[in-house]
Amino acid sequence: MIRSLYFIISFFILIFWSSCRQDFEFTPSTGTLSFSKDTVYLDTIFSNIGSSTYTLKVYNNSDNDILIPSLKLSNGQNSNYRMNVDGMIGNGTLVGKEFENVELLAQDSMFVFIETTIDIQPLVANETQFLYTDAIEFGTGPNTQKVELVTLVKDAVFIYPNKDANGVVETLIFDVDGDGVDDETNVQGRFLEDSELTFTNEKPYVIYGYAAVADGKTLDINAGARVHFHANSGLLITENASLHINGLPSLDAEILENEIIIQGDRLEPLYEDIPGQWEAIWLLNGSTNNSINHATIKNGTVGILSDGNQDDPTKLVITNSQIYNSSNFGILGRGTSISAENVVLNISGVSSFAGTYGGNYNFTHSTIANYWANSFRQFPALLLNNFIIDAENTVFTNPLESANFTNCIIYGNDNPELLLEKEPSEVFNFKFTNSLIYFDDPTGFYSESQYDFSNTDHFENVMFNNDPQFLDPSINQLNIPFGSPAEGSGIVVGNLNVDITNTTRTSPPDLGAYNATEFED
Repeated sequence: MIRSLYFIISFFILIFWSSCRQDFEFTPSTGTLSFSKDTVYLDTIFSNIGSSTYTLKVYNNSDNDILIPSLKLSNGQNSNYRMNVDGMIGNGTLVGKEFENVELLAQDSMFVFIETTIDIQPLVANETQFLYTDAIEFGTGPNTQKVELVTLVKDAVFIYPNKDANGVVETLIFDVDGDGVDDETNVQGRFLEDSELTFTNEKPYVIYGYAAVADGKTLDINAGARVHFHANSGLLITENASLHINGLPSLDAEILENEIIIQGDRLEPLYEDIPGQWEAIWLLNGSTNNSINHATIKNGTVGILSDGNQDDPTKLVITNSQIYNSSNFGILGRGTSISAENVVLNISGVSSFAGTYGGNYNFTHSTIANYWANSFRQFPALLLNNFIIDAENTVFTNPLESANFTNCIIYGNDNPELLLEKEPSEVFNFKFTNSLIYFDDPTGFYSESQYDFSNTDHFENVMFNNDPQFLDPSINQLNIPFGSPAEGSGIVVGNLNVDITNTTRTSPPDLGAYNATEFED
């Protein structure tokens, strides 16, 4: 009996010992690892700006626990890549570059996280972009396996505020409220030097904080320029200063080689259409002679904020331009003057165009749409009012001297897409002519006089609720097809004889910024 008990105990000890040893016996890797990809492409980055983190998954599909004797970057300590292997960062001078004796259990996997920051200047002279490569090596000798790493690096002109000896970032001093007195602000940024007042198309511009244009100065942005804003950044055009965005028609509809493109500084495809990556182009009260032509402004908080000077017809003239993916407003006017022709606005968290606190607005052949889908939206594509309410709920009024919309499309994925907020004690002049508006009010909720659509002083030849049949508004394709209700529904206006793509308009012209075209199946 005792001998039997001893045998049983010995048997289980042997099994237990064998199983324990199986768990902790690692055999050297023999080149049988598999990977989630054979090349990791880290998307385009700017020189000296860190990339996003990219992931490589490594699989051990064998039934043996293996030991990877070496896991390293081919360029070693000189590599501009860095790695984290399943939470390990490495040791000594090779932190993030080389790892030894990495264990990987049978039928298991691990993650390798990869980042890079690259200074293009030491790598290549007189070039604006450079393809930087390296590889991750798994194992040694004949059992070595490799995964390639590839990154396109772009050189850029960087504009950023200065820091004092204590590391405090420079802030701007300017007249915030239009009272003629400069105010100290907490807006980080600096005024552009005279040598910085022309943006060319030679290199992209990357701006940290606000780049401000001083009294009496003009910022010229040449055709084909690319401007990128970091988070919480933008342009600030102060009193008596001007902004000229001088784009030209492009031959390639994909590349838009002559378009001026303004967006955030994250170049990864993930950020291609993310709203709110930067703040605004802010035309302060007193700025004048501002013009924008053939520009794409996207992914900001407010595409353009124009303050004051409603009697200045040169306050903002915008033509042949598109603004979309704004987390708040595409264009926000506050008691200002805006003239717009061939303009497309779409996807805004609040309104695509808001003319608030009165002003003078003239939109011709423009598409004002809102297909925001990121959250619930409370406001329409187009908002007009003649007042503001301050933090103490005090109402201030200002005349809406004119708001004219001719040959326009006002549409979206909410109803209605037009809101007319009128303070009765103040002037509220507006007119829609030969336009298409989404406004369906079967219950008569909007009963105020400004919604009398039979009043030809305000609504002349206007169509309501006819789907313009946009190509794909969810991705900012606001083209219209042949057969759209907007086709041929306009009137000839002055010498505006081309659409936003520089295509000759038909007669009678189509509504909106685009000529009708035949959509491909």
